[in-house]
Amino acid sequence: MRIPEIKKDEKGIETLYVDGKPFFCYSGEIHNSSASTLSSMSKYVWPNLEGMNMNTLIVPVYWELTEAEEGQYDFALLDGVIGQAREAGLKLALLWFGLWKNAESMYVPGWMKRDTDRYFRVRKVNGEPINTVSPLCREAVEKDAAAFSALMRHLRTFDGEAGTVLLIQVENEIGLLGTECDYSEAARSAFMESVPEELAQACGVAGTWKDAFGTDAEEAFMAWHFASAVEKIASAGRKEYPLPCYTNAWLKQYPWYPGSYPSGGPVRAMHKIWKAAAPSLFTLAPDVYVPYCADVMDEYAYPGNPLFVPEIRKDAVASSYCMYAFGAKNAICFSPFGIEELSLDPSEIDQPPAEVMAALNIDPSAFAIAGSKEYLSATYGLLKQLEPLLLKYRGTEHMKAFVRHSETDYGTFLRMAEYDLAVSYAPRVPEKPLAAGIVIELAPNRFLIVGMMHTVTFRPKAGDNRKCDFLRLEEGTVQNGEWLCERVLNGDEKMALRLGDRPACYMAELFRY
Repeated sequence: MRIPEIKKDEKGIETLYVDGKPFFCYSGEIHNSSASTLSSMSKYVWPNLEGMNMNTLIVPVYWELTEAEEGQYDFALLDGVIGQAREAGLKLALLWFGLWKNAESMYVPGWMKRDTDRYFRVRKVNGEPINTVSPLCREAVEKDAAAFSALMRHLRTFDGEAGTVLLIQVENEIGLLGTECDYSEAARSAFMESVPEELAQACGVAGTWKDAFGTDAEEAFMAWHFASAVEKIASAGRKEYPLPCYTNAWLKQYPWYPGSYPSGGPVRAMHKIWKAAAPSLFTLAPDVYVPYCADVMDEYAYPGNPLFVPEIRKDAVASSYCMYAFGAKNAICFSPFGIEELSLDPSEIDQPPAEVMAALNIDPSAFAIAGSKEYLSATYGLLKQLEPLLLKYRGTEHMKAFVRHSETDYGTFLRMAEYDLAVSYAPRVPEKPLAAGIVIELAPNRFLIVGMMHTVTFRPKAGDNRKCDFLRLEEGTVQNGEWLCERVLNGDEKMALRLGDRPACYMAELFRY
């Protein structure tokens, strides 16, 4: 078994390779406490994943349970979860809940929580401490690095041959809430110094933090120190077992000032600093609970930062964003949060309190699950069968993908070699997917069209004084990249190529007259 790795394919697209082959993570992330006991996993998680066409599950590993006694590591719980995953036929991505989780230090061991002198906290400008260990606390970072190294060393021994664990997230939604900067004594002193030389070169700046970054100085300062701490932790672990590592971001959101979202976290504006400080991370990933998910994916997917979505809303529109992520953005992973709940009756789900969602800037509809399992399962299943075609055509002008971005986004216009396609999006409907799809030009007059909630009209190219029509229109499916016709459509049934709420596949062959 080769160690999983992120590398560029023959087209230069950064891809996860598992045992030497491209691997797309059709995933889901479980709730924070679901992996705290094996009985919880057995009762509430594994049975609820059946029939979802997933191949990967994102699962936490808790520092407080791993090193309850300082210097003594216990991986029995993790080993049990890995064993359960093997029985279920799923791969795992692990979340290391170490020093920082959701901008706090809630998962550090009890012995660290109690020793606030040795493992000092971030302080607000008025001197008030918050429940976040400072990234400038060298001893705390070294302890986390030691624990993460022990974890990776154990994984290499326990799982290196089987290769159940594919990737590791280091920390979770890192940063500071309620303050833009750490004003502890150590931080105040460091803030007055010149920016590190490697950062100065990477960003083309010089002088003190204020000189270099002006009004963004406090957030930039925290980004550098958080990223440097994560680099120390991740690089120490990867020396033991070089699995791909990433970290995730709580998005920069309204009201937009640092501290209203986690200041210093890997939000898009801080990527240059994070990339300079933490080269051991293969990507900086967005957690997406906003209504404008597609805009976020557009923003975070760029060369050198492959799209990895470890958390995203779990309502019916998730299936649409999933198709867009893999079809348009070459995603490595797509993973709705709280995946074990999608099999439940919506009435059984406890929604987060309204005040909590308001405080976290979360769209309440992101947690609605009506229809979600069926739509997501169908989309995962379809994408799996499309993989040979996605790998062949992605990165070329012959494949285009789309999704409805907003309430005022009514469609798109796709230009192919000999025909153009006008795509009209269906209005948003509660508990249904958004308009989304993938078009693959298999030949100049032959198109595979997949997706949901849109209508496609073919047009001749500008200046071509001819009409176009279907020579043959087939409804069917794809199996391992091969087209299987189920119906040949003609007469009234070919007047419009309209895709409904279930992911569908059509093969269109055209002619002009």
